[in-house]
Amino acid sequence: MNQTNDKGRTLMTASWVVGHEDGHHVLLANGEVVFEAGEIVFVGHNFAGDVARRIDCGAALIGPGFIDLDALSDLDTTVLGFDNQPAWKKGRIWPESYMRAGPREMYSPEDLRWQKRYAFTRLIRNGITTALPIASLFYREWGETRDEFEGAAEAAAALGLRIYLGSAYRSGNTYVADNGEIAFHFDEDRGLQGLSQARKFCEDFENTSNGLVRTMLAPDRVETCTPELLRQTAQAVSDLDVPVRLHCCQSAFEYQSVLKMHGLSPPEWLRELGFLSGNAILPHLTYLSGLNGIEYWAPDLEILADSGASLAHCPLVMARGGTALTSFARYRDAGLTIGMGTDTHPPDMIQNMQMGLMTARIAERDSTVVSAGDFYDAATLGGAQALGRDDLGRLAPGARADITVIALDAPAMGQVIDPIQTLLLNGSGQDVHTVIVEGRIVMKDGQIPGVDHAELRSQAQERFDAMKAQYPDRTVDHPPLEQIFSSTYPLRKAPA
Repeated sequence: MNQTNDKGRTLMTASWVVGHEDGHHVLLANGEVVFEAGEIVFVGHNFAGDVARRIDCGAALIGPGFIDLDALSDLDTTVLGFDNQPAWKKGRIWPESYMRAGPREMYSPEDLRWQKRYAFTRLIRNGITTALPIASLFYREWGETRDEFEGAAEAAAALGLRIYLGSAYRSGNTYVADNGEIAFHFDEDRGLQGLSQARKFCEDFENTSNGLVRTMLAPDRVETCTPELLRQTAQAVSDLDVPVRLHCCQSAFEYQSVLKMHGLSPPEWLRELGFLSGNAILPHLTYLSGLNGIEYWAPDLEILADSGASLAHCPLVMARGGTALTSFARYRDAGLTIGMGTDTHPPDMIQNMQMGLMTARIAERDSTVVSAGDFYDAATLGGAQALGRDDLGRLAPGARADITVIALDAPAMGQVIDPIQTLLLNGSGQDVHTVIVEGRIVMKDGQIPGVDHAELRSQAQERFDAMKAQYPDRTVDHPPLEQIFSSTYPLRKAPA
């Protein structure tokens, strides 16, 4: 069942519905949602109008689709660095010898297109209806290409995912110098060429595929961008009125590098360049003045909150790397808009909300400072606010019919007195049952039409293995694979 419900109204019922009143979510027991032609027309009880079809979801939560501001769109490589440290010795930063030889693409153009479609199926499977894709440039020759993003637009339209697309570009990168120090290489002209290409993509693809495909600009990381690249990006954002995403304040190394190169903290520098605005989305923001070991004093949090910029909070990938936001409550109370991102595999927004809730309470050593609702709001309303979309992230008349249905009757789910609290205790992305985008059922009973999840997973492993085999020549001292990627325990292979 994969169709546009444009012939009459569809009425959905479930034991719980997340409605919306006066700017806030509300819970409706045994509620109803009605949509027509891609738009919500009613949320409440006892709809009096005629309907063409009824869908009873039973013991489930009907809520707005999740908005992923930092959605993985390549093959996740977290596992390669999970226990293989330090990163600079394990191929996670290019050695100078690789720089001299000339960086290369580690995937074919066909692979890059394939990755986007594969990643988009995983997003839908986890209840994400709006996504801003992110991929690592570490495996690229330099930046992302128009061709792969044309493929991404095609895949999103075919699958029915609401998407904001923009090829990543940069002025530079880090590498391990022959003396063992981490150094920077910059090529500003190449970065400006990437911006020009990205701007042209925005002009060509904005608001296509019946509005499902939108565009954005995506300079890669604050420390790998020159002042001129960020100034021109800010001007393009103003001209085009599109979101811009820049990874910022995600490591102590990045913070100190910006401070060393420019004499200002990353937020201070971005403010000086005129980069910060309500269109800016900044993933992570884990390291700010006075937080996580940063001793430099600057009014970082106040600068960000006053600018109107938004945080894309990605708690799972941060926790996997040993860091956490200090703290969600402090950022929220400062007035910073907080949306959610996944930025890792699986793109499980429910798991991210759970991790975010736990790390936020640990950071303050207080279970009362944040609630399940804070994180559900971030995954829905916060993402919509970051995108300037009051028609997303909520189920209310006039909003787009982007809906996620989460089953509450699985044995592992446990008992329910409040569905949001139970979801953040015991749920996972695997409990997502049905996903609707723009009134179109894009997943039903966990199945996406035309998608074989097992086959895609097998194909992903083949491509991942081929990429991993290229690691030795891009790792300091060029060790064999078994020295780069160690086994958890002594490995015993079967005799030949």
